[in-house]
Amino acid sequence: MQGFGIVFLTALIFCACGFYMYIYFFSLGYGFSIAAIGAVLLFMFRGTVSAGTAAQCLLFIIYGLRLGGYLLIRDLRSSSYRKVLDPELKRSRTMGIVPKLSIWISCALLYTLQTSPVLFRLQNGDGTNPALTAGAVIMFLGVVIETLADYQKSQAKKIRPYRFVDTGLYRIVRCPNYFGEILLWTGVLISGIGSLHGIVQWTCAVAGFLLIIYVMFSGARRLELRQDKSYGKDPEYQKYIATVPIILPFIPLYSVKKYKFLVA
Repeated sequence: MQGFGIVFLTALIFCACGFYMYIYFFSLGYGFSIAAIGAVLLFMFRGTVSAGTAAQCLLFIIYGLRLGGYLLIRDLRSSSYRKVLDPELKRSRTMGIVPKLSIWISCALLYTLQTSPVLFRLQNGDGTNPALTAGAVIMFLGVVIETLADYQKSQAKKIRPYRFVDTGLYRIVRCPNYFGEILLWTGVLISGIGSLHGIVQWTCAVAGFLLIIYVMFSGARRLELRQDKSYGKDPEYQKYIATVPIILPFIPLYSVKKYKFLVA
């Protein structure tokens, strides 16, 4: 479990920014932790990593740097989003050290579990198989969809900053960035088929996948509640949310706000 410990320590280091503002544990800290884990895995297993697994690690780096960079720039440049952050910063300053430590350790463990299929593949003897190829392709699609969704939202907000976004990918699904995230981690889990050994490795891999899926649906619920407050009286918005699925394209799930257990 030495490799697991090193990855966990990496995540602890790179999400420690949350001690400044606790939401950074699972925003900036999340992106930069995943990027750092990808780099650490490439370094730890240099000389033995296959092309497919190297591609996965590079996707971790690209994904993490893009997400962390996007969030950092948004926090620094967006005056409207800074208004959202101000109460969170005040709350963070009054939050005790024990809750912060709990969130820090929990987030670092989650990021370690999410990336564990790639770590275990490298530890078990890397090699290429159809599951790895399929998983890497799905990961790539997830990263592309997330990147495109964030770009399209940014461009739409420049034109109509006070309107909900329903163009581009948002015509198909209301949270395309969360859908891309789900695809990314689905690809990671699929890539472990045929290379994970034993109940411990599979438990870690499946637990990380299920937890991040839960987080994505929780994020969709928070967004839905926030958008209802902002646009709820707009007839166009009401038509939009009644006809466009919230997180999974072509799946007729249009709302998750009633599921109060989605509170991550």
